[in-house]
Amino acid sequence: MAVNLKPIKDRVVLEMIEEIENKTKGGIILPDTSSKEKPQLGKVVAVGNDEDLKKEVKVGDKVIYAKYSGTEVTLNEVKYLILKFEDVLAVVK
Repeated sequence: MAVNLKPIKDRVVLEMIEEIENKTKGGIILPDTSSKEKPQLGKVVAVGNDEDLKKEVKVGDKVIYAKYSGTEVTLNEVKYLILKFEDVLAVVK
């Protein structure tokens, strides 16, 4: 599915990856509101035109990003995060 977001300069658009359900070891399913931390894993869906950025990440990469970074956007019921390249901490191999 094509994303209708085109980041500029050193920005990256991520589709936020959230766990579908949180479960305790005993099998109790915890509601979403019980989550204490926001997810820090995302899938790159668009990359800005910065040359250094293009060398490090590409569309389809899974990345870990800094807590509380970027701007959340919801389009067609999908959560995206637009953040600066400096907030991308690692590419998951």
